[in-house]
Amino acid sequence: MNFWETITGSDLSREWKAFEVRAEALPDDHRAAWEQIKCHLFPHGDLTGRNLMPILDGALGLLEVTAAEGRGVHEVLGDDIRGFCTALAGGEGARTYRDRWREQLNRNVARKLSRLGG
Repeated sequence: MNFWETITGSDLSREWKAFEVRAEALPDDHRAAWEQIKCHLFPHGDLTGRNLMPILDGALGLLEVTAAEGRGVHEVLGDDIRGFCTALAGGEGARTYRDRWREQLNRNVARKLSRLGG
């Protein structure tokens, strides 16, 4: 990956399109699970989502293997896809983008207030 791709995010666009092409080849129940996985993992991403790409690749690979073996989604992921995604993202209490932004906002406000008070 070169500097220009990193700045523009074109490498992420290519990867994302490749994920979607792979997902289209999945059976319907696996494709529905893929959509849920994306929805539940996005809050754990950074601003660009670059940190989620390996996790999404692994999750999609798991769905592909499961489909190739003829196993159902519920056999592998269970009924709690949200819990599965939480475990992938780092477990219960894993920070989301909202947590990071809230912490940054609190730091900025505290810095401004300390300047006003002293």
